[in-house]
Amino acid sequence: MARQDKGGTIPIIKHEISIHAPIQVCFDLARTVEVHAGKTLLTKQIAIDGVTFGLMELGDFVTWETIHLGMKQKFSSKIVEMVKPYRFTDAIVYGVFHTFTHTHEFIERGSETIMKDTISFKSPLGILGKVADHLFLKRYMRHYIAHQAQKVKRGAEATKYS
Repeated sequence: MARQDKGGTIPIIKHEISIHAPIQVCFDLARTVEVHAGKTLLTKQIAIDGVTFGLMELGDFVTWETIHLGMKQKFSSKIVEMVKPYRFTDAIVYGVFHTFTHTHEFIERGSETIMKDTISFKSPLGILGKVADHLFLKRYMRHYIAHQAQKVKRGAEATKYS
């Protein structure tokens, strides 16, 4: 999936997962810095500035030091929109991407929550970035977002509710 902007096509990645936990638990875990930090198969991510632990709120930012695609990098993201406990959007304000937004949506369905992630991004380097998007970056980002969603799911479903 993609959408058009002034500079051409912007890749869009969507992911959906069912979580057997209340909506508020899922919403809070998805915006908890510690859930996104740590070593995984894909990255080694450490919060180094801004909100470095706990829940992120509207207007908060975090700077991450990470390894993606074998390259060490830093990027800062900011929570630019929030409707508790249904949706929040973070956007990269500093980093390698020309643009990058990630919308997290939460829908209550009986005793479970549907978490929907939508990422749109524009790579740097013009035509070279578009080639990278097509050859590997879209697939990498799809895998990365599914992995992050699984972390939220595991944490939420491990929580005991009273």
